[in-house]
Amino acid sequence: MSVRKRTWTTPKGVEKSAWVVDYFDMAGKRRLKTFTKKKDADAFAATAKVEVREGVHVADSASATIEEAGKLWIASARAAVLERATIEDYERHLRMHIIPFIGPSRLPSLSIAKIRAFEDQLREADRSAAMIKKVLVSLGSLLADAQERGLVARNVVRDMKGRRGSGEKRQEKRQKGRLKVGVDIPTREEVKALVGILTGRWRPLILTATFCGLRASELRGLRWQDVDLEKREVRVHQRADRFNDIGRPKSISGERTVPAPPMVINALREWKLSCPKKDSGKTPPAKGSWSSISFSRMAQGRSSS
Repeated sequence: MSVRKRTWTTPKGVEKSAWVVDYFDMAGKRRLKTFTKKKDADAFAATAKVEVREGVHVADSASATIEEAGKLWIASARAAVLERATIEDYERHLRMHIIPFIGPSRLPSLSIAKIRAFEDQLREADRSAAMIKKVLVSLGSLLADAQERGLVARNVVRDMKGRRGSGEKRQEKRQKGRLKVGVDIPTREEVKALVGILTGRWRPLILTATFCGLRASELRGLRWQDVDLEKREVRVHQRADRFNDIGRPKSISGERTVPAPPMVINALREWKLSCPKKDSGKTPPAKGSWSSISFSRMAQGRSSS
């Protein structure tokens, strides 16, 4: 593997120069890669030498663009039968946030510096901090899929997270204990005002969400058999995504029993009397093998939890 300077003159008589890395890949095929600066050529040569020795090097010309790898990633997600809502989120991240900015880039050209620049682009395009974090998670998953296919040697997103790791975790732990009433969560007066105006079929839904702390997907998946009106408890054993596809809670801790105050229990008693019969468990439901409290219809949202 060698790094040499190449000089030439353009048809207009302008003299130009570049640095060329000349090497052989794992198959013994000669490869050339050109750089403007010698330090970039040296850095690539050092990395490529190790990758070729370890049998993981992928030349740019043998790789794919991020957009092309994205299509393969979505195909993998479908083949793995991931939740429909998850696949839809992946497709949206790819279509709206990844391809418009770095779609034409070839996978081996990605570096931590380029991912940082991508973050800056998203920020300048008014993406929220939460959305940027989700997009980077999706990009990391895309690169992991491409890595398994032999399209790229490194997952630079995960490399970057590995460097940030400990600092980000410490900051997250500090922030968890600093939720501000009236900013991050409603004040007691705001909750009281909301409860005071709740009427109709929305009342049991909002009260259960407010005082039991259930996620939207958990509300959609709630069944009458999961509610013990005598013990004043709500058990979370399943969730329903925004398509009403049923699944288990996302984690072991997500499966739990939550105490319900009298206000919630009374609202659920009233709702059970007026709840549509086909959703009360008396007759088979229209979708899935579950008898919902009909929260699935009211809690329909555009994002899954």
